[in-house]
Amino acid sequence: MPAPLLAPLEGDDTLLPRLSRGEPTAWREVVTRYERLVRARVRGFRLQPADAEDAVAATWLRLAQNAGRIQHAERLAGWLSTVAGRECLRLLDRSAHAGIPVEDVGLAVADASPGPEQCALDEDIAREVRAVVATLPRRRRLLIAALFGDEAWSYDRISADIGIPTGSIGPTRARALGQLRAALAGAGPAAG
Repeated sequence: MPAPLLAPLEGDDTLLPRLSRGEPTAWREVVTRYERLVRARVRGFRLQPADAEDAVAATWLRLAQNAGRIQHAERLAGWLSTVAGRECLRLLDRSAHAGIPVEDVGLAVADASPGPEQCALDEDIAREVRAVVATLPRRRRLLIAALFGDEAWSYDRISADIGIPTGSIGPTRARALGQLRAALAGAGPAAG
C-alpha cells in the first residue's frame, strides 16, 4: 500500500506552539510538509503566476498570524487548504474590480465598482447558476453548497453530514462541477 502524501502531525503536540513562537525548525517542517498542498490548492484557481505566488505567500502569512489559534496539529492541512482557497478568491475578486489601469494616459477612473447594468447581469447569472444547481441530485447539490458556501466545510464534516465517504468527495465534486458546466453551457449566453 503506498504511503500517504502527507503524514499527519499527530503526536507532535509541540509543533504549533513552536510555530507560533517563530522557531525556524518548526517553520521548515511545516513548509516542507505542506508546500505542495498549498501550491496545488492555489494552482486549481489558475491565477497568473505573480498572483499565485501572492496567494501562497499570503497563506503562509495567515499561518504566521494565526498559528497560536490552531489547536489541533492534525487539522493544519485542512486549515491551510481553506486559507489558500480564500486568498485566491480574494485575489480574483480584487482583480475583477480593479478597473483599467490608465496612469500612462493621465486619466483617472472615478469609480471602479460595477454599474447597475453589471449588477443586474451578475444577479441574472447567479439566478441561472442557482437554478442549475437545484437540478443536481441531492448529494451533489449538498456537496456544492458545502464546498462553495459562505462557510467552507471540512471533508470530515461533509462525510459525516452528507454521507459521502471522504475518499469520494473529490471525485463527486469533479462530477458535480462537470454536470454544472455542461448544464450552464446549454443555459444560454448569460451563463457563459
